[in-house]
Amino acid sequence: MPSRLDDCLAAARAEGRAALVGYLPAGYPTVDGAIAAMRAMVAAGVDVVEVGLPYSDPTMDGPVIQQAADAALRGGLTTRDVLRTVEAVADTGAPTLVMTYWNPIEQHGVAAFAADLAAAGGAGTITPDLPPEEAAPWLEATAAHGLDPVFVVAPSSSTERLRRVADITGGFVYAASLMGVTGARSQVGTQAEGLVARVRAVTSLPVAVGLGVGTAAQAAQVAAFADGVIVGSALVRVLLDAQRRGEGAEAALAGLGALTADLAQGVRGAQANVPVTA
Repeated sequence: MPSRLDDCLAAARAEGRAALVGYLPAGYPTVDGAIAAMRAMVAAGVDVVEVGLPYSDPTMDGPVIQQAADAALRGGLTTRDVLRTVEAVADTGAPTLVMTYWNPIEQHGVAAFAADLAAAGGAGTITPDLPPEEAAPWLEATAAHGLDPVFVVAPSSSTERLRRVADITGGFVYAASLMGVTGARSQVGTQAEGLVARVRAVTSLPVAVGLGVGTAAQAAQVAAFADGVIVGSALVRVLLDAQRRGEGAEAALAGLGALTADLAQGVRGAQANVPVTA
């Protein structure tokens, strides 16, 4: 049966557009502040929410996300707080994923994390450092609780690797547009479109592109060839900048909503060049 994430991506495709996926870390600036920010993103046009689970030893997070995640950890954020965040965001109706490294899942307990995430209304996870070769316990746990396990591919991935990842992924394949860590850039990686085409050659799953997208123009550029546009660092930076300027929560949420609305307009204004599949 199609999942909530499947239905959301299919609805965007039916509208002739890519889906907008927005990321923020749980716990920044506070647990409740992050919940308000994520709900504001949904209200402004985000289709799918990625709730980041801050981790002390990230490998994919760039400096912007690391700064916010470090602040959340210093504030005492727990996995239970992340699950509470998921529950509050999923209540909006937007499919809500947890973006997390493997260690926090293992520490919480693989079966317990899947059960708790499903109970909170989560739609699935993105696990950037979990190799397909070691994913069997997680695939079993997510299948048992109806969660979509999303995996990441990169421009360096071989065709065999792309096929292997696609075979175990649920929802969509996360295509990193470039090699390196997260962060908005002046231009999207030039290999992104080619990577999407290579993934589509081995699977009918939707393909969402992340890393480097931070403006409406970039969102429109990616939406023209991908099924989903993932934005993280640019959204996190709005909250960091607001705090640095000493602005209150209302101003921070207004800024976040404005950027999200611009990104949503970019995604919706692009003519997606994606094949229609059954």
